[in-house]
Amino acid sequence: MAPPSPTPLAPRLLKALIVSLIAVAASHVILSDTLYMFFAGQAAATLGAGPGYSSDQAFTVALMNTALLMPLVLWVGMRVTGERRAGPMILAGTVAWISAAGHGIDAIDDVPGALLPWRSLVLVVAVTALTSAIRRRPGR
Repeated sequence: MAPPSPTPLAPRLLKALIVSLIAVAASHVILSDTLYMFFAGQAAATLGAGPGYSSDQAFTVALMNTALLMPLVLWVGMRVTGERRAGPMILAGTVAWISAAGHGIDAIDDVPGALLPWRSLVLVVAVTALTSAIRRRPGR
C-alpha cells in the first residue's frame, strides 16, 4: 500500500494557521487564569489568610501549564485536521510561545485579565504556521 500523498502547501498552511490560533488562545487563557490564582494567593497572603498553596507555586504552575499545553494543542490539532509530520511546527511553536510569554509576562503580571502584546501573539502564530511547511520525507 502506497503512503498517502502529502497535503498541498496552501491547505496545510491554512490548517496550521487555524490550529496555531487555537493553540495560542488556549495557552493564553491558561496563562492568564493561573496567573489570576497567583494574584489571589498574593492577596490572601497579604491579608493573612493563605489558600493552602504559595503564590510562587501558582506562578510556576501558570508557566508550566502554558508551556505544556501549547505542544499538546498543536499536535492534537494537526492530527485532527489529518496532517502528519508536524514535529518542526510543534517545536517552533512551543519555543516561540515560551519566548513570547517570557518576554511579555511583565505586561500581564501587573493586571489580571491583561493580554500579552499583540505583536508577539501574531508573531507566534505566524512562525508556527509557516513552520508547518517544513516536512521531512518519509523514511528519513
